[in-house]
This record gives sequence, structure tokens and C-alpha cells, in this order.
Amino acid sequence: MAISISILAVITSLHLIAIVLAIGAEGRRSKSKIVPDQYDEHTYCVYDSDASTVYGLAAFGLLLLSQTIVNGVTRCLCFGRGLMTGTSKFIAVCFFILSWLGFLGAEACLLAGSARNAYHTKYRGMFAAHDLSCATLRKGVFSAGAALALVSLIGSIVYYWAHSRADTGGWQKHQNEGLGMTATFQEEQERRDFEKL
Repeated sequence: MAISISILAVITSLHLIAIVLAIGAEGRRSKSKIVPDQYDEHTYCVYDSDASTVYGLAAFGLLLLSQTIVNGVTRCLCFGRGLMTGTSKFIAVCFFILSWLGFLGAEACLLAGSARNAYHTKYRGMFAAHDLSCATLRKGVFSAGAALALVSLIGSIVYYWAHSRADTGGWQKHQNEGLGMTATFQEEQERRDFEKL
């Protein structure tokens, strides 16, 4: 299997867009302020926009699509034809694992961050209670997702490259079989010619 520039471009662009969205989600995390109700008996939390949740879920979907494409093309290292043994196969296996670890970590951060960012505390408690706070997402969850998406990008590109170098395409296993049959046929022909003499 030869390296396809279009597959590399799709994988790279989907990962990079997901990374940009994850960084944007980090910058647009929900912030809250405490507001008293109309009777001044309770306070409640007022949150600003939920753009961070949308960005996080979009990045989640793009990473999922990119990982599906790279594993569909390479047949997930398990279901395709055999790979030639050697350095390229070893590199392909190592970066296959790295790609999946980065992907799963990024997806967990993006999904957990989006879910937590969408969670809004309604009422905070009595007006005089100062120890309660509004629930907001911790800083750095989406940034961790972006960093792990970058690891997944590097792993996916190197895995695809190494897999394409180690892929036999079904030819390497049967490369010398035709020569053996030709030699046998030639020996049989010589034997017949010798018997005629």
C-alpha cells in the first residue's frame, strides 16, 4: 500500500481543527456569578454562554472521525493483510498504540469537559452562606484534550506511514512461488528432451 497524500491531509486537517476547537473551548469555559433572588432569601448561579460545550463536542466528533478514517484505511492493524517483519512493522505497532492512547485520553478530556461545562448549579443556598460556590469546569481540561489530540495526530501520521511501508499488499508472501513452478516445468521439459534422445 502506498502512502496517500489525500488520506494524510484529511487526517491532519481533522486533528488540527479538533485541536483548535479544544483550545477555543478552554478559552470559552463557562463562568458564573452569584445573584440574589427577588426575595433576597436565596442566591443562585447565573452562567454565561455554553460555547465551550459545543466546541468540545465538535472536537470530540472530529477526532473520532479522523481515528475512524486512519484505522479504516489500515484495517486497524488486525484485519488487513500481513505486514513484513522488520523495523517498519515495529514502528507501526508502537505508533498504533500511541495513537490510540492519545485518542482515548483526548476523547475522555473533551467529553468530560463538555459534560462538566454544561452542568449548571441552580440554587446556591441561603443568602448568608458564603462557603458554597457555583459549579464550574476546572481550568486545563480542554487544554489537556488538545495536547493529547496532538499526540494522537503524531501517532496516527507515523503509524500510517510505517504501516504503508510494512504492508506487503499480498505480494511479498507469494513473490517466489512463480519462480519455483517455472524451474520445475523447465526441469520436466529437459527430462522429456533427454528421454527422446
